[in-house]
Amino acid sequence: MKNFLCKKKNKKVSKPSLYGWFGTYSSWELAQQATAGYDQKNILKKTQYSLAKIRDGEAVYERDSVLFDKKEHPFALISSLLHIAIQKSNTLNILDFGGSLGSTYFQVRDFLKPLNKLRWHIVEQSSYVDIGKCEFENEQLKFFYTIAESVEVIRPDVILLSSVVQYLKDPHQFLINLAKLQIPYLIFDRTAFIHEGNDRLTIQRVPPEIYEASYPSWFFNEELFLKHFNEYTILADFSSYVVGEADMYIDGQLAGYDKGFLLQYTL
Repeated sequence: MKNFLCKKKNKKVSKPSLYGWFGTYSSWELAQQATAGYDQKNILKKTQYSLAKIRDGEAVYERDSVLFDKKEHPFALISSLLHIAIQKSNTLNILDFGGSLGSTYFQVRDFLKPLNKLRWHIVEQSSYVDIGKCEFENEQLKFFYTIAESVEVIRPDVILLSSVVQYLKDPHQFLINLAKLQIPYLIFDRTAFIHEGNDRLTIQRVPPEIYEASYPSWFFNEELFLKHFNEYTILADFSSYVVGEADMYIDGQLAGYDKGFLLQYTL
């Protein structure tokens, strides 16, 4: 005989994540009030430690200050850089905006060794530039406080922007100014876009195993983002090489994605 008095099994309810992207904010100031900001000393300290390990050959790969046992190769970025180098007689002048202490440089430099000449300029926050100049500069890698300062030394063939535009206070004005430079190539990598609607300003809370931090973070309307570059041709678009960034969640709901573009100035 069936036992009709059996208790129903309780369904497990997963707790919402404390980390990731949250909210919709009407202004940068309001979002900033809800976060600790990006220019915290603990972020720079951990990034400096991790990239020193890479520089000294004591570790193989770093991303967002975290060290990994196996290197992940951003092949869309690598092939884009090599494509540009071919057009430039096997030389390459890169301006890496928001390039930390050389994260992408150390990640891809082995693939660029066949080039006749490589110049890699990083434009960053002043605290990063100060350390970069003292501890990380070499014949190829140099650090600058502003884009104008870098361009004065040498005009880049390409400006690289990897996971950076979404963390700017006024990204659209930055993009307007960027387009005005008429640099031959632009590469956007790991840039956050929204599936529906206009730009959305959120706050990002970083898991403590990376570092204790939170900061404002944009998700862009892709069409409006690209309208700044009507004088450019899209040679390629590509998904993020980082596992998990193809789908991005806001308040626990699928809402966005990371994507990249290779743009060529055509006028």
